[in-house]
Amino acid sequence: MTSSVVVTGLGVASPNGLGTKDYWDATLGGRSGIGRISRFDPSQYPAKLAGEVSGFAAAEHLPSRLLPQTDRMTRLALVATDWALADAGVDPEQLPAYDMGVVTASSAGGFEFGQGELKKLWSMGASHVSAYQSFAWFYAVNSGQISIRNGMKGPSGVVVADQAGGLDAIAQARRLIRKGTPLIVSGGIDATVCPWGWVAQLAGGRLSTSEQPERAYVPFDAEAAGHVPGEGGAILILEDAAAARARGARVYGEIAGYGSTFDPKPGSGRESGLRRAIELALSDAQVTPSQVDVVFADAAAVPELDRIEAAALNAVFGPRGVPVTAPKTMTGRLSSGGAPLDLAAALLAIGDGVIPPTTNVAPDEGYELDLVTGRPRPAAVRVALVVARGEGGFNSAVVVRAAD
Repeated sequence: MTSSVVVTGLGVASPNGLGTKDYWDATLGGRSGIGRISRFDPSQYPAKLAGEVSGFAAAEHLPSRLLPQTDRMTRLALVATDWALADAGVDPEQLPAYDMGVVTASSAGGFEFGQGELKKLWSMGASHVSAYQSFAWFYAVNSGQISIRNGMKGPSGVVVADQAGGLDAIAQARRLIRKGTPLIVSGGIDATVCPWGWVAQLAGGRLSTSEQPERAYVPFDAEAAGHVPGEGGAILILEDAAAARARGARVYGEIAGYGSTFDPKPGSGRESGLRRAIELALSDAQVTPSQVDVVFADAAAVPELDRIEAAALNAVFGPRGVPVTAPKTMTGRLSSGGAPLDLAAALLAIGDGVIPPTTNVAPDEGYELDLVTGRPRPAAVRVALVVARGEGGFNSAVVVRAAD
């Protein structure tokens, strides 16, 4: 029998709230963190809105020696990890170094660091290849910095699969705990709001160009025309359930099931793999569709992708067969940090018995979804499904459920 893996700590850095309590209060209150970009002048770009983490001063949380070695993404991740460990009641100095590991997700983050490195390399006459090698190396820095700062010498890794990567990292953490590592720091924090990162995202053709913060990102709405990017995410502390209970830890919930697939080649006429990913996650958790109390949707806000997601949910649960929500309408899509933030929201929903709303959306009835809009919906939430899709064909789904 495989061991259960539970979440004992949350650390959130979100555009609508720094810290888990601030984020959750804002989310239940329908307060958005989306606005005009302030970190650089966006006037020359077609997309000008983002979900920025405000009020974050790294120097208040981190040693001054770390600041020149890191960029915004890593600083946010380090601080969120500190918060998650404190929330879990874990002092890394009191645990064996090899009993702790780190598996995080990265995607569009690191652009700020990479942009600086490119400037340095090109000023020295370096080739494009060496410049991009320097940027690729950054993907591993985030996880490595967390490991070094906390003296964690157990398994370490980073997953790159855009928005879906945040769930894939959680799944890998669960595998490692089942193999014998008692505690894994996982999840993801991403940060893309810099000129180079912005240009890269614009190239994907999925960004909303609306300048109205309340209507720029409206998934499953007849006026959906792309998403608003954001920065931030969530770090989760995962532990073996027996070990967590033995030390008297507070448990948010269990990582009960996981499934992932890859979409077929565009133009092949074959069905998206999203439905299969959901079915795999439910099967892994040994729950039926009727036992799922809420779905946290990927919510691409691209009409074709919204149709595919709605069709997958309807095929599994039936038309309007399960409440669906997308609180990321208050933060923007956070790349690899988005799905871990949804996981945190799902765990908080289980604890508080409430489904957070999807804000500013007028649901298109053609999708046949029971979309929770306007205000939170009280509900007995025992099982939640979180869905994430990554550009390029990645599909992932995770089931979380209340701890016994």
